[in-house]
Amino acid sequence: MSQIAKLLPLDNILLDLEAGSKKRAFEHAALLFENNRGIARSTVFDSLFARERLGSTGLGQGIAIPHGRIKGLKDACGAFLRLHTPVPFDSPDGKPVSQLFVLLVPEQATEQHLQILSELAQRFSDRQCREALAAAPDAAAVLALFAAGS
Repeated sequence: MSQIAKLLPLDNILLDLEAGSKKRAFEHAALLFENNRGIARSTVFDSLFARERLGSTGLGQGIAIPHGRIKGLKDACGAFLRLHTPVPFDSPDGKPVSQLFVLLVPEQATEQHLQILSELAQRFSDRQCREALAAAPDAAAVLALFAAGS
């Protein structure tokens, strides 16, 4: 099983979400982590936005990997959001984003954080993977796509 699938529980996958903006997408992600992991939504939201102020986490091709460090978090955790309508994200290619993998890591995580980001970037650089995630009918299918591969 991939490193990504290990940190992505089924209930952290939201499909065809109506967000309308990057801010709303972050609010949905923050609520998800609050409900499923007990991390205060304000902590998640503030961490994601603090990182975003350093530069867009949009990769291009409709993909973004917003991420943040969370004080007191023991293990990295993730969420996958597929938006019904793409939102502007200041991505390098100027395209709006419809798929987000939100990654939260412990405050001191360094090497693991970089390995996960690298694996995500590699996955999302594959057009077939992006298309399969865009077409996945449900959360279980999304999780299976992340679990497949190295």
